Amino acid sequence: MNMQQPTAPTGAGKPTEQVAFNRVELGTIMGLYGRMVSAGEWRDYGLSFLNEVAVFSVFRRTAEHPIYRIEKRPKLRLRQGQYSVIGMDGRILKRGSDLKNVLRVLERKLIRSVD
Repeated sequence: MNMQQPTAPTGAGKPTEQVAFNRVELGTIMGLYGRMVSAGEWRDYGLSFLNEVAVFSVFRRTAEHPIYRIEKRPKLRLRQGQYSVIGMDGRILKRGSDLKNVLRVLERKLIRSVD
């Protein structure tokens, strides 16, 4: 499946591009998603590809708001970093240029103390 979205012409004749996760990025995210589903933490996800941001939304139940959003904003690549993890309340939990490093904030939820 091709993750790159086609460009669509605008009224001015300039194509608008949609931001999308590439195959490697999506593989990294889906690896974490699979581990969280098997741990019983997550149940569903949604993808959105918009003009300035690609969003991977994570749900505990299908009919509720996402508990986390993993966003890719290429325009912030040289500033704070193009990847961010945003909580249900809208707070940015982690931001950076390395997707695996940014996703570590969510992987900590898999580590539980053994009594």
